[in-house]
Amino acid sequence: MIKSVICITIAAVFSVSVFAADNKPEFSDYVATLKQEALSKGYKPELIEPVFASLTYHERIVAADKSQPEVVETLSTYLPKRVSETRIRMARERYQQYLPQLEKIAAQYGVQARFIVALWGLESSFGNFMGTYSVPSALVTLAYDGRRESFFKQEFYQALDILAQGHISLEQMKGSWAGAMGQSQFMPSSFMAYAQDGDGDGKKDIWTNQADVFASIANYLKQQGWDNSKTWGREVILPENFDITHAIARGSLQRGEWLQRWAASERSLADWQQLGLQRLNKTALPVRDISAALVLPDGEGGRAFLAYDNYKVLMHWNRSYYFVTSVGYLADLIVAAE
Repeated sequence: MIKSVICITIAAVFSVSVFAADNKPEFSDYVATLKQEALSKGYKPELIEPVFASLTYHERIVAADKSQPEVVETLSTYLPKRVSETRIRMARERYQQYLPQLEKIAAQYGVQARFIVALWGLESSFGNFMGTYSVPSALVTLAYDGRRESFFKQEFYQALDILAQGHISLEQMKGSWAGAMGQSQFMPSSFMAYAQDGDGDGKKDIWTNQADVFASIANYLKQQGWDNSKTWGREVILPENFDITHAIARGSLQRGEWLQRWAASERSLADWQQLGLQRLNKTALPVRDISAALVLPDGEGGRAFLAYDNYKVLMHWNRSYYFVTSVGYLADLIVAAE
């Protein structure tokens, strides 16, 4: 799954390329220029030579980037696919399998273990599907394509930094077509900001080391303000003729604008109670000093959720109401059987 930092909108597909069609360099020439730029930045030849020798242009990556389908989906059709019975079973099994390790990391970072496992499961199916593309090649292919050249070049240089620090070998640095890496599907910039050495071996290996994967996920959430005294949110029932303007206004926004809309919606549970909101079983909301914003993933007439601050943290990971809700649902179901 690609993180919020690289959310690619369908509209952006039609952006004008950096290069005009008649003067775009050949991929080999682009790579040669990029190599000289990397050397000028101080990267050592012993690092640069094997990386640049391995760079391959992938037409399939460009096609995937330019033709992401706009699927008509609702939360009620999305959740059963993402939080399937198979995934729930696997999540519970992995949770029990790694429980001692997870509890240690949960205590260290202040992030409930079930959310670590939920993100792990949804991002890479517990490490089973991490992507097979060479990350440097994927990033340079996308930079060469030109639509977001500056962004993907910076991600490429951060990938070089990861290799230079010895966290993973070039051969093992595999990821998705967009460059998201490992079992946590971090972009290189997210790796540099949040990846952790969970077992103290001197490396941050989110590809093969479970301790590093768990600690890195937990650290990401912690650094974004996770509060382990709270959960993610809850589904609620709205009263008839509810004023929909109390909910977060829909629309694709930069995170800063979205946070402003969150703040405009946020109020205490007591205030939501007065506005007529109820639990799914039609009982009163919890009596707790917690604030929440109202989220309507499908808009008016769809399912409604009171979202707590941890929901906002998960929206930093991936700014998709569907994805974040699936994380919350899976996290709850992991421990529901206990």
